[in-house]
Amino acid sequence: MNTLIHTAILFTILLIGCNKPIDIEYIDKLKPSTEPILFAKDFITKDSVSEYGSIFNKAKNEFYFAIESAGKSTIKFTKYQNGNWSDPKTIISDTTHSYNDPFLSNDESRLYYISDKPRNKLDTITDYDIWYSERTTDKWSEPINAGTTINTNANEYYISFTNDQAMYFASNKGKSSERQHDFDIYKSEYVNGNFQEPQKLSDSINSKRYEADVFISPDESYIIYCSARKDGLGKGDLYISFKDVNGNWKQSVNMGSPINSKEHELCPFVTKDGKYLFYTSNQDIYWVSTEIIESFK
Repeated sequence: MNTLIHTAILFTILLIGCNKPIDIEYIDKLKPSTEPILFAKDFITKDSVSEYGSIFNKAKNEFYFAIESAGKSTIKFTKYQNGNWSDPKTIISDTTHSYNDPFLSNDESRLYYISDKPRNKLDTITDYDIWYSERTTDKWSEPINAGTTINTNANEYYISFTNDQAMYFASNKGKSSERQHDFDIYKSEYVNGNFQEPQKLSDSINSKRYEADVFISPDESYIIYCSARKDGLGKGDLYISFKDVNGNWKQSVNMGSPINSKEHELCPFVTKDGKYLFYTSNQDIYWVSTEIIESFK
């Protein structure tokens, strides 16, 4: 009887062990503290290439990022399989147009991004729209425009989503021809399967200058974005804001050093487990512990 019991216990332990999720590393085994470091140097971040928006999926076994070469951007992808990360490959590209700022939908069935691709053959306006591809069995679909509720004849940049699928993004719609470099951050609610008319965020977030590259925490408790302001440290800095007890955004603050520098900081993304903040600085991808976010509360 004791032998049977011991065998049953051993089988149960083995079964539980087999079903336990694999704790996949974030590609780079050298983990950062509150001091940012380059991410996966020579594998993702390379001296010869400009890297921008980057994201992990929830399971941490897919990593998407954008590179720019010869003035054109493409989206690349690497996957954890058979105990290793695959060599990054290009998954969204074009011989003429750029694709940048990748971001997964909440259910990860869509990969959103921006592109200067024309909406159709009659589209003669050169601007950036928000697009997406749908996940199929072994690849992503051809680009699909996110529609005129979100996109305008101006530029729409960078995407992130809340838990209830509201979209945050930036646009320079309504700006004069002399102020085309000024962007504002907008929010579009998601109701009954459709995005609603975007609403511009308050002046706690937006100013009369450039605000873009917005990451919204899924629970909407904080927001991180890039802004180019006179009091900044460089060409563009990351700013952060938290909501007050009434649900209003507090006045945003510059995240300062060591996040910001004399260069351009942009493309923020926080991993689904809340552990790491990724961003681009001087055309390279950095990551840092989200303990640094806690210090701003």
